[in-house]
Amino acid sequence: MLKIRRVGLTLMNFVLFIVLTVASRTAVAQTYTITDLNPPGQTSRDVALGINNSGQVVGYSVTSRGHIRAFLYSDGRMRVLGSLGGVHSYAFAINDSGHVVGRSQIANGQSRAFLHIGGPLIDLGTFGGRFSSALGINNSGQVVGYALIPGEEEEAHAFLYSGNVLLDLGTFGGVSAKTTGINNAGQLIGHFYRDHHEGYELAFLLSDGAMRSLGTLGGKQTTAVDINDSGQVVGYSLTPNGEPHAFLYSNSSLSDLGTLPGGTQSLAFGINNFGQVVGASNSAVTQLHAFLYSGGVMRNLNRLIPANSGWQLTVARAINDAGQIVGDGILNGQQRAFLLTPVTSAAITKPLPANQIVRADSVDGGVPVRATSSLSFVRISKGRWKRR
Repeated sequence: MLKIRRVGLTLMNFVLFIVLTVASRTAVAQTYTITDLNPPGQTSRDVALGINNSGQVVGYSVTSRGHIRAFLYSDGRMRVLGSLGGVHSYAFAINDSGHVVGRSQIANGQSRAFLHIGGPLIDLGTFGGRFSSALGINNSGQVVGYALIPGEEEEAHAFLYSGNVLLDLGTFGGVSAKTTGINNAGQLIGHFYRDHHEGYELAFLLSDGAMRSLGTLGGKQTTAVDINDSGQVVGYSLTPNGEPHAFLYSNSSLSDLGTLPGGTQSLAFGINNFGQVVGASNSAVTQLHAFLYSGGVMRNLNRLIPANSGWQLTVARAINDAGQIVGDGILNGQQRAFLLTPVTSAAITKPLPANQIVRADSVDGGVPVRATSSLSFVRISKGRWKRR
């Protein structure tokens, strides 16, 4: 009996060792190297918005003269993509073939959605109005965005560009609508506006021809920003007190990801195929911090880069399947675009089911940093938010 008890105790110790080993391995925080995407000596203000699985990055730079230039960062070099004849251009997304979408001014100052596949930008056209913008692209080259139609109210119609044809997807029952992302399964996300006066956005997922509302976190507005190949969606939604919180939509459930400790607001901008989410959150001192949400925990990315880097990371906007993260922050008092590359081998598990997601409010989010916001949303009145 004694021998049996010892064997049982040994087995229990072994199981406990395995559990603790796995738990500690999962809890290891990923750390990163950081790369300034701006060429040496340049003083432009930069914003990185998208990254593909090859590590190519897109975004835009603002020159000292106030001109906005779409860029592609590849092989360690930032290259300006030009425009469709106007002054300003923005690059919003890139697929794994290196094809880029965004918007650009044309010679008369109007804006057009563009596609870049090498060579000059391609004008995707409009529905007869003065504005269009492309916001997402998948690996099949399908592009989503929105375009204004002529009329007194200048309503926005969502579009899908596929097979060299710009398809009008309409307004999904609202007065205007935008499609903001598309995955490799052809699932679309976006949002529509119920009326011209309230201005609240309601997010949706379009899959196999059927539209599904993502719901809200108790407030009046939900904005869908990104979708992965499993159909998981991230963005931000208003809570009952009118503050935006980052969300993850998974398995038909909308989950509040919370904020960094002491914070009241957060927004999610990107998700990869491992379910890792990036975005921005304020903290107890109200300043913005770029965050990574992984394994049920929201972490302040400023805690995961070298302490002497000089960077203050304010917004993380996209993450690829290698775990590389892009966004913008402050370096030497200037707004710069960054690329974070993982350097430690942390365990990456499958995304947690929606009913097991842990709010981040009680998780150690790190020390405060002094930074200015470059988020693309603005409060227009109590409880109401919109993109710039």
